[in-house]
This record gives sequence, structure tokens and C-alpha cells, in this order.
Amino acid sequence: MPGPLLHVGATVLCAHGGQAVPLSPNPRVLLSGQPAVTIASPYSIAGCALPPPPSGNGPCVTGQWLTGAARVQIAGQPAALQTGASICAPTGTPMMATLTQTRVLGM
Repeated sequence: MPGPLLHVGATVLCAHGGQAVPLSPNPRVLLSGQPAVTIASPYSIAGCALPPPPSGNGPCVTGQWLTGAARVQIAGQPAALQTGASICAPTGTPMMATLTQTRVLGM
């Protein structure tokens, strides 16, 4: 499914409202002047509201995109897309990219 490519400035949240930040963006490719993100880059999550055991299985600590662009690669890795599937650990819930650059789309 086509969608905007993700970059460092994109707003990515875990399903419980925690802020996710990419740990290893690609500095050689810029989108809106900021480094692009591939599916190989893990995300660090801070501020997740899901309680720890025994009340819940949270909070979300890391995240990873599982699917990305089929036709757009950055340094041999698929570019991360706003519409791609993702997962947070240890909860197993998805991340959501709510605000991204809109000039570059991938599929």
C-alpha cells in the first residue's frame, strides 16, 4: 500500500501514546532536510502509558517496522512507510506514524 516515507522528524507513537524515535536513521538520504528511516532502524519508545505487570504487559520500550516500501530502498533496505506494519516490544502492539513529510511517497 503506498504511503509517505518516514524521516527523523516524523511523529511516531506506540498504541498507548509513547513517543518513538528512530535509533539509526540513514544520514545520506534526506527527506524534507532530515535523515530518512529504513525498516532496519529500531525505535526507542518513551512515555508509554501501559502499566507494567501485573496490571498490564507494558510499557512499550522498543519498536520495529516489519514492512516497508517494495520499490524504494535506502542503502539496500526498504524505506519505512507510514502505512507499513510495525510492532512494539514487549507488548506486541503496533506503532503509528501520525505526522510525516508529504512530498515523497513510496509503495
